[in-house]
Amino acid sequence: MWWFANAFSGLSVEPSVMAARHRALRTCGISADNPVTYIQGNPPWGEGLAGTIIHAVSPNRSGDVWTITDGEDPCGRGWRRNGSTYLLLQDISGKHGSSGANGSRPLHARQMLDHAERILRENGASYGDVVRTWFYLSDILDWYAAFNKVRNEKYAEFGIMPGLGDGDLLLPASTGVSGKPPSASAVTMDLIAIIGEHGNRPSVKQLTNTAQLDAFRYGSAFSRGALIQESDVSLIEVSGTAAIDHRGKSQFIDDVRGQINCTFEKIEKLIGKEGAGLRDIAAATVFVKRPEHAETFWRMSTELGLEEFPAVCVVADVCREELLFEIDAEAVVHFDKGTEKSLNYSKKEVNKET
Repeated sequence: MWWFANAFSGLSVEPSVMAARHRALRTCGISADNPVTYIQGNPPWGEGLAGTIIHAVSPNRSGDVWTITDGEDPCGRGWRRNGSTYLLLQDISGKHGSSGANGSRPLHARQMLDHAERILRENGASYGDVVRTWFYLSDILDWYAAFNKVRNEKYAEFGIMPGLGDGDLLLPASTGVSGKPPSASAVTMDLIAIIGEHGNRPSVKQLTNTAQLDAFRYGSAFSRGALIQESDVSLIEVSGTAAIDHRGKSQFIDDVRGQINCTFEKIEKLIGKEGAGLRDIAAATVFVKRPEHAETFWRMSTELGLEEFPAVCVVADVCREELLFEIDAEAVVHFDKGTEKSLNYSKKEVNKET
């Protein structure tokens, strides 16, 4: 089994977290050179490790899983399943070692997207094959509008930005939150792209939500979700979702319970169209603006019958000052729920006080 991970914690504990990761991998006989995305994201209890998100892939044959490199540096994993090739790139950033001052932040974003496109091209894909992105922006509230401008321009260059009246939505599902990487770049990203073999690419559909305005219509270039449908399973990538209504307006200002409940309703509406429910969520990242909001979230999850909701909870700003809460998620639906089927793809979370 090969694995790769995201870690959320304070940057002050990065050396100890990475040392523990190295020891764990070595104990399992796995190379410590496996890619990892390390993001500043404090746990609700203060300092330490908020949690890790681990993707695990069990190959059917030798060579079905491999490490993607950028020069000599590991930067992701590729794997084959059902005639398709999945590419997951991690910690793709702009210019390392340069200042993160206000004037250079948009430049970092442009460099990051060009960096991702180059690596995808080197691996037989392009940004048009991307189905999911995660963006971690240092001090997001200071420059999210500038980031969106760069992303819109680059997506237009990549040929995926919708025009007026376009019926086909090609934008990836996405999350954009505050998070500082250990590098000097103002922004870093992860992504998943899928390419087919002999025309056998799984069905990929970008999702809209009648309960929310499509984000690109108010300047943020992403879809509300992405459905990846294979012969035996559907994987639904749910974009970062908050209490935003069908007009693009924030709801329940200063009311964290209202925002949490609204967010769950929006997600349930989105995935319900594809035959999934909240109990089909296999992985989630929860972003709360203030530490005390985490307890409210866990209590409300229990009230909804989601006592063991599989999430890592992180204290972080999201894209709007007034938004107190956001979730991104992955839901998995087996077409034959009466039998156990191997996905060869799983995702687990650890969310413990350390």
